[in-house]
Amino acid sequence: MSKHLTKRAEDYSKWYNELVIKADLAENSAVRGCMVIKPYGFAIWEKMQAELDRMFKETGHQNAYFPLFVPKSLFEAEEKNAEGFAKECAVVTHYRLQSDPDNEGKLRVDPEAKLEEELVVRPTSEAIIWNTYKGWIQSYRDLPLLINQWANVVRWEMRTRLFLRTAEFLWQEGHTAHETKQEALAEARQMQEVYANFAENFMAMPVIKGAKSESERFAGADDTLTIEALMQDGKALQAGTSHFLGQNFAKAFDVKFTSKEGKQEYVWATSWGVSTRLIGGLIMTHSDDAGLVLPPKLAPIQVVIVPIYKGEDQLKVISDRVDTIVKELRANGVSVKFDDRDTMRPGAKFAEYELKGVPLRIAMGNRDLENGTVEIARRDTFEKQTIDQDDITKTVIKLLDEIQESLYNKALNYRNEHITEVNTFEEFKDVIKNKGGFVSAHWDGTAETEDKIKELTKATIRCIPNDVKTEEGVCVLTGSKSTKRVLFAKAY
Repeated sequence: MSKHLTKRAEDYSKWYNELVIKADLAENSAVRGCMVIKPYGFAIWEKMQAELDRMFKETGHQNAYFPLFVPKSLFEAEEKNAEGFAKECAVVTHYRLQSDPDNEGKLRVDPEAKLEEELVVRPTSEAIIWNTYKGWIQSYRDLPLLINQWANVVRWEMRTRLFLRTAEFLWQEGHTAHETKQEALAEARQMQEVYANFAENFMAMPVIKGAKSESERFAGADDTLTIEALMQDGKALQAGTSHFLGQNFAKAFDVKFTSKEGKQEYVWATSWGVSTRLIGGLIMTHSDDAGLVLPPKLAPIQVVIVPIYKGEDQLKVISDRVDTIVKELRANGVSVKFDDRDTMRPGAKFAEYELKGVPLRIAMGNRDLENGTVEIARRDTFEKQTIDQDDITKTVIKLLDEIQESLYNKALNYRNEHITEVNTFEEFKDVIKNKGGFVSAHWDGTAETEDKIKELTKATIRCIPNDVKTEEGVCVLTGSKSTKRVLFAKAY
């Protein structure tokens, strides 16, 4: 397959799809709308998972696992949640196949093996988890209950795109129970901060923290907090959400506790999650026309060393020197690969690692051995320099830090340049159509206006920013009074 990519400026969507496949991250599967995550793509997810899992545990959460299947009666218990996900549900109705007497060699569903109760394949796990929590929570001594689950979920999407929207995807979902409303609200806010910290400090992806409008909230939540990122094509990406569920699920599943005063009270709840969609966000935030650009903290391979040699004898001498360098880099926490394959020329290897976004590339040839030097190249800027071999570890560590910071600052500058304040609907439409990015505009607070703006421009309210200031104004569409600006954008 040709490694050439469609240019971003020509067709951003095509560029993205080609990059995911050519960089060996994922591919479409035999199951409609479902993907195969390939080893290199899964290695990125494992890095994300490890950092997030560490952050969850540092904030007191424990991992558990709950069933993939949810009895339909449990799924229906919290009406708003069930209604919100109903159109995306896959449902199991039978438990056995049998030979088809009318079609030799084929199988059919056994009509006698119909389930007594249909099972929903989880689109999210609140129902099965809260049914379980009823048996775990009796007293205030059992609270807070801070549980996270790493799992897969199924949402039967009609239009899919690798990582960004697939019928099955991997994610984590936290589900917590608390004594008081204040504790649950603090938990929801804390997890929004955890997600923002991860996005900015590991993904090098700046985000805006805010709350969703009522019509954009998670089904069954009293409030949804979000982190919103901006991709290079000017579209927003919801990168993580944290929900304050109030007592909705506690009441639906009758989850009560005996308070310190001896009273029976319903618990207060949160849920929160991020998914493999973050890999899509990582790709679209940093990558370029040559391929992936990965922040060092999440790159499966941070440094690749490519030998340039003639004959086995030269390769042996280079390999012996590289072996010492690799050990020293790994001892300093750097992931490094020595690519001594004899089936590819050095130039082809360089192109492969550019495509795969490896942050640093080191080339070592016979002359380098004589001079005690190597050539080191940055993936993000393509800058090259010749350095002493004795300085490799120090230089690598310094450059990896620089790349991480540089990627964040570049994305932040782009994001900040694409937040545009508007005061008229003509300005609003012009920015959405021609510039893209976030549009900061007054809104009258009604779902009707929100829906009308979406109908006219395809832009939705991404969030009401946490740091929004009170400001007298009028709604950009209706002219009704407004006291704060919200952020609109087209979104994935």
